[in-house]
Amino acid sequence: EMQLLDASETILVKRVKPDFKKLGPVFGKQMKQVAAAIQTMEQAAILELEREGAVDLTLADGSTARVTADTVDIFSEDIPGWLVANEGTVTVALDITVSDALRREGMARELVNRIQNIRKARDYNITDHITVCLEPVAEVEDALSEYSGYIASQVLADAITTDASLPADDDTLDIDGLRVNIRIEKA
Repeated sequence: EMQLLDASETILVKRVKPDFKKLGPVFGKQMKQVAAAIQTMEQAAILELEREGAVDLTLADGSTARVTADTVDIFSEDIPGWLVANEGTVTVALDITVSDALRREGMARELVNRIQNIRKARDYNITDHITVCLEPVAEVEDALSEYSGYIASQVLADAITTDASLPADDDTLDIDGLRVNIRIEKA
């Protein structure tokens, strides 16, 4: 799902950092005062600077200085659970929270990938049907409860079962550190 937000309704916190190499030639002796004023800018002023390309700041001595967007770096602070990136005036924030539903779907996709790799390693024909028996690990059982039909259709499995007594000499899958015994046979 994607939501487009305008600058006034954004949940992101913007920060601005002076670019001293560009400020020095423009402001000379006032550079330290200008840099201090830049670092204390409120969100509204930062948004105006982004939108208009320039903003007038009041300095400590009471004078004003016009700061342009090319003399500062504007960036968004990271938000816990989000990944934030900026490019020019565009900011993108991705919610990287992995829900239980995403975790189950990811496990199902990993199972498909790993089973397909085993099929390939055994030189099974693309049309060969198989049976799959997995060790009953909670994460695997959760994925199977919701995605067993998807997994079966992707790997041409006539049956997907679980069995706690799978011997250790069967194949073992390592899915992000989770070790799961598996037996695959041609149907």
